[in-house]
Amino acid sequence: MAGFIMLIISFLFSYITITTTLSPDTITLGQSINEGETVVSAGEVYELGFFSPGKSSGRYLGIWYKKDVEKTVVWVANRNTPISDSSGFLSINAQGSLVLRMNSTNDIVWSSNASTTLLNPVAVLLESGNLVVKDGNDNDPDNFLWQSFDYPCNTFLPGMKIGRNLVTSMEWFLSSWKSIDDPAPGDFTFQADPHGFPQLFVKMGPEILYRVGSWNGLRWTGTTQLEPNPVYTYEFVSNEKEVFYTFDIRNRSVPSRMVVSPSGDVQRFTWIDRIKSWSSFFTTGQLDRCENYDLCGSYASCNINKYPDACECFKGFTPKSPGEWEILNWTEGCVRRASLNCNHSDGFLKHEAVKLPDTSNSWVDNNISFAKCEKLCLNNCSCTAYANSDVREGGTRGCLLWFSDLLDIRELAANGQDLYVRVAASELEQLSEKKRVIIIVTCVVSAMGVLVLGWIIFMCKRKLRIQGKL
Repeated sequence: MAGFIMLIISFLFSYITITTTLSPDTITLGQSINEGETVVSAGEVYELGFFSPGKSSGRYLGIWYKKDVEKTVVWVANRNTPISDSSGFLSINAQGSLVLRMNSTNDIVWSSNASTTLLNPVAVLLESGNLVVKDGNDNDPDNFLWQSFDYPCNTFLPGMKIGRNLVTSMEWFLSSWKSIDDPAPGDFTFQADPHGFPQLFVKMGPEILYRVGSWNGLRWTGTTQLEPNPVYTYEFVSNEKEVFYTFDIRNRSVPSRMVVSPSGDVQRFTWIDRIKSWSSFFTTGQLDRCENYDLCGSYASCNINKYPDACECFKGFTPKSPGEWEILNWTEGCVRRASLNCNHSDGFLKHEAVKLPDTSNSWVDNNISFAKCEKLCLNNCSCTAYANSDVREGGTRGCLLWFSDLLDIRELAANGQDLYVRVAASELEQLSEKKRVIIIVTCVVSAMGVLVLGWIIFMCKRKLRIQGKL
């Protein structure tokens, strides 16, 4: 009898071992992942297990790149609740919840909190780095009961989303670690704001530090460096169900990721296999001061090439506080020299090659022709400016209107857009008069120049004739 029992135990042990060997990326009902054990994605790109960050003695459940000897962590389950010893284990229950417990006390440290009973609940670490809970062999992403991609930490991976589900109100955003030793949510976030025309922000708490800008069909208006490249592709989606930004890598052997650092910098890294290390592709820490949100206040633009007077009021506007402006404090911005009449006598001044203003209080229609945009703005007393919302195909379609003060604008050397700012008719007349004066003066100066040049040529020829006679 004892021999029979040992045979059964040996068989079960062999079955579990074979199952684990055949599915190293999967946790099934009755299985658990303990300290020293890991789950590895099918292509061995990502690994899930326990780790201690930096100098911390706390234990966390996380996902990292398997081939990176530094174990660069991309996701952490128990960010706020470290395990104080090595007794943690992860399992999945019949309700489809991932549960992280401590063996020493059996206390629940973290749970994915699913509530739907599945026939065959399994957790799988996908090749994308997404840890998902699903029913058996159902691989339809729409049927996933839970996924780690819905709860990003400080890292933006290919296939993740930054944005919001407008149906469920679920928001996808990055939050920095408190420090390199503490993965708890820090002060900085990288998120999409769906109000008005959607745009991306880097924030410290509620304060906006950096605005990536709104989407113009090709790129975010504030990111001139975002261009088609051999490493990754990118996409922005906005419809009645969701608004999000995502990216994908062109070559799975060249991983790329974005990270919000504990100091608030947004960095993109690309893996260089030759040196077995990450190379910094881009960081907001290298941006100039014109990228500081709303540096110049309302109705003013920032030009990094003008030092120290980086800020300048738009034509038709003047500093609200001239004294502060003189000491390089531009925060109060500029005000109109002449009030709008709110009739068809108002007009627009074109400002070329700029980062478009904050679109939190804006309206967009990508389906109408841009030619109708000026009239739409002029017919609404609250409209302060307009621009093209989609620059693809020559920018013939798409209208973006602003209905508040214009904030956070800068001049761009490349990939800037044209902004049409509403001004009173008197301002247009003054500018028109100035243009006439400039044209007249230019013509007079040009005419005098021609006369002087003609006289010089005449005198030279005369001198040559005289010398020839001699």
